[in-house]
Amino acid sequence: VELVESGGGLVQAGDSLNLSCTLSGRIFGSYIMGWFRQAPGKERQFVAAISRGTTSTYYADSVKGRFTISRDNAKNTVYLQMSSLKPEDTAKYHCAAKSGPWMSTTVTMALSYGDWGQGAQVTVSS
Repeated sequence: VELVESGGGLVQAGDSLNLSCTLSGRIFGSYIMGWFRQAPGKERQFVAAISRGTTSTYYADSVKGRFTISRDNAKNTVYLQMSSLKPEDTAKYHCAAKSGPWMSTTVTMALSYGDWGQGAQVTVSS
């Protein structure tokens, strides 16, 4: 499985930015997809997840109301729309693919995801 993120960049506080992640090598629709982020010197942090059929989503409290996760199974792509960005959103953002059931207790756990992208840097200046 290969995951490739795109869309990162440098923006100002309050701006919006959209990330994409395309999966190849497996059937995209068979995976739960998640976004995580990691800032220098900090642990990897859950951002958002979406179920296989797009019926369920889950967000970290820190991004709820500002970020939206979506997916297009026909394009093998998951998206993260980020708005009202804050300097504390600065991090490398990674998409990840997860097998198994959708459970809110596990979709937030990085260890439950088996495949990861290399990440896209998002920098928000104040």
